[in-house]
Amino acid sequence: MQSTFLLSTILPVSTILDNWYLGIHLIWVMAVTIIIYFVIFGLLPVIFHYSCTIQRKILFSNFVQWPLNVDFSNPESVGMKGTRNFYLTTDQQVKIGLWQVLPQSLLNNTNITADDDYEDILRNAKQPVFLYMHGNSGNRASSHRLELYKLFQSLDYHVIAFDYRGYGDSEEAELSESGVVTDSKYILEWLLKLVNNTAPVFVWGHSLGTGVSTHVLALLAIENIQPAGLFLESPFNNIADELSEHPLSQVFKHLPWFHWVIVEPFYNNYLRFESDKHIEKIQCPIMILHAEDDGIVPFSLGEKLFKSAINYHGNSTNRIQFIRIDASYGFGHKYICRYKELPNIIKTFISVPHEKY
Repeated sequence: MQSTFLLSTILPVSTILDNWYLGIHLIWVMAVTIIIYFVIFGLLPVIFHYSCTIQRKILFSNFVQWPLNVDFSNPESVGMKGTRNFYLTTDQQVKIGLWQVLPQSLLNNTNITADDDYEDILRNAKQPVFLYMHGNSGNRASSHRLELYKLFQSLDYHVIAFDYRGYGDSEEAELSESGVVTDSKYILEWLLKLVNNTAPVFVWGHSLGTGVSTHVLALLAIENIQPAGLFLESPFNNIADELSEHPLSQVFKHLPWFHWVIVEPFYNNYLRFESDKHIEKIQCPIMILHAEDDGIVPFSLGEKLFKSAINYHGNSTNRIQFIRIDASYGFGHKYICRYKELPNIIKTFISVPHEKY
């Protein structure tokens, strides 16, 4: 009888304690969840809004260096044969690291050894010369970039690839749109002067490099200077739309402050890369290439840029072309260089005479 009474009193107490601990646990979980939510969707966005440094780091991502420990002075260590490493100092006194890649037909020429030999080759070039402007993160030795250089090389084209300030072994300097555009403009002007119309010079921009290259060519157009053509691989139309449509932004996009916190600061800090405006001034032929399954720069933004170009220049011209690459190939953002039709696309585009504006 007594043991039954004890059990009848102990069991409810045990249940009460269990419920109490459960309640405390739920309150703790809710508190932690609220704090995390506040930090992710409140504190961090506000810090981001007011920190130009963070905005630049996210946009340029030059702190993401891949591959690591590259010996840029020895391009053959990453599989680039017939390639020299050299440096140029811009008029802003920024030292830029570059590679010059020889065309296939010159790979076995044993007389090409010194830097002067390489410069003479460019000075007397007959085959097309490509200047490559890469996207954010990594450096000129990143794997998908090497694949593209080798494709150009196999087509018997010359290649100049370089790293913007703060990338690769180029000198550290304040990263900004005007900074990387100034670096790139200097390199393109140097190349055009060196080649001096003996061969056509083409600019190839990828991802962020499409924003850089369109800005550079718009500035040069004011001086009536243009290369033979511009290739835009996986381009966006402007940073505002890229920020709004980037997959990572979808977590925040539903919040009412999204545009004020995320988009406006880039515009106010002159990190705009407004290719859809710059493309109006570009007078050389333009080829846009975009994969439908691009997970970094949505395909729709490449279409928007193409439509902007057509609106400016008219849809009756073949100087502005758009290549849509089916998602079934799985090339995504980086590997259009593997598209089996790409060599013919390039050769056809650079060989067909285009009407002048």
